[in-house]
Amino acid sequence: MTSDTVPRAPEARQMRSAARLYAVQALFQMEASGQASDRVIREFLDHRFGAHYDGDEMAEGDPDHFRTVVEQAVNWQARVDQMTDRALVAKWPIARIDPTLRALFRAGGAELVAMETPPRVAITEYVEIARAFFPEGKEAGLVNAVLDHMAREARPEAF
Repeated sequence: MTSDTVPRAPEARQMRSAARLYAVQALFQMEASGQASDRVIREFLDHRFGAHYDGDEMAEGDPDHFRTVVEQAVNWQARVDQMTDRALVAKWPIARIDPTLRALFRAGGAELVAMETPPRVAITEYVEIARAFFPEGKEAGLVNAVLDHMAREARPEAF
């Protein structure tokens, strides 16, 4: 590889951020449609990354990060869902919350439980995704609180 083809740090960060957004969308789609992860991953990689829709270009994401987040979210879903339940108020178990938020918690939880992403980075990234999905609501604050609780449980040494 030449220095022209190696992604610069800001570009690599943007690609990981886009991969996280796509992972949340993929997890949402999997829950809504009942599709298997391998099929949804393939669809996103083949048709969504960098695609053009009505003149808008979708961001190019880091395919490896995307695949890892989705796969780890599936592999660790039971543990992540239990951690999410503990972080939520007793009246709001994970089954009662918005499916987009469930997908956010599962993707973020996967990074906290099974990946080497620094917890503060994961929290910040998924709070930004929550703001993109819910620009007028308080969901970003909920995502911040829940992921912070989950991070302290999964990786207490980071705090």
